[in-house]
Amino acid sequence: MSAIATRPRLGFLGVGWIGRNRLEAIERAGVAEIAGVSDPALPESQDLGELHLDGIVIATPSALHAEQAIAAFERGLAVFCQKPLARTADEARRVVAAARSADRLLGVDLSYRHVRAFQAAREVVHSGDLGELVAAELVFHNAYGPDKAWFRDPSLAGGGCLIDLGIHLVDLALWTLGDLAVDDVRLAGAPVEDYASARLGPVAIACSWNLHAGADAVIAARFHGRDGGAEVTNVGGSFYDFRCDRLRGTRREPLVDARDDWMGRAAVAWAERLARSDRFDAASAAEIVRVHEILDDLYRRAR
Repeated sequence: MSAIATRPRLGFLGVGWIGRNRLEAIERAGVAEIAGVSDPALPESQDLGELHLDGIVIATPSALHAEQAIAAFERGLAVFCQKPLARTADEARRVVAAARSADRLLGVDLSYRHVRAFQAAREVVHSGDLGELVAAELVFHNAYGPDKAWFRDPSLAGGGCLIDLGIHLVDLALWTLGDLAVDDVRLAGAPVEDYASARLGPVAIACSWNLHAGADAVIAARFHGRDGGAEVTNVGGSFYDFRCDRLRGTRREPLVDARDDWMGRAAVAWAERLARSDRFDAASAAEIVRVHEILDDLYRRAR
């Protein structure tokens, strides 16, 4: 195991809203040293290549993620990258190959794994308490849309709401239920989709931008078994507050019903792991590639 003797020294590439949030979360947690920031919008932007770093946090436009991650691995740095890691599964495999060759830790900000409500639902499913699972439904409808033009250019973003929001649903489905295969998909909108629905075996997913949802967001995951169910829902249309209920017939048993400061938790967990070891993690890298393979299959079938 390659351990870092002190707190990891991290550089931050891109510090828009998300990048700055991850930087501040890591700084508050005290798990790493903020060694440098690079962003063309900042007058104090630094050349990260001139700094002695242990890792880099990437929060730039999606088209840049793969090449920037590969360049970081070639410098011997660990990488934490905003989702999506890449625009295609082939790009994701190239990043993973670079991480394996450098033997450096790769993390991707699939942040809903770190929300306590989704963790509670997964624990119930894995406990077997629901009996035979017959169906699951995961949705992420955003009443707004991206405010950057590149999100609507497939060559820059890799797709539309499916790769932007649906990546979380695919990841949560695989993380909770294990591997799944694509059955069908429907995309609507151009030049990239603003509505997507699909079926992965027993799992139905749907996501959208600018849907008339009657709230800022509708985010939910429901798991239906022969002996009961588990449901995660966002509270009051919030993007940030979630509850989890265990369902028994007509009754609900709250499992998680409290505010949960989860934003940035995935980045903190990566930095904590980096402090213990910067070595490549084959299992987590394979999970990232599998998510991208399913996204590729969905887009391929839609075409």
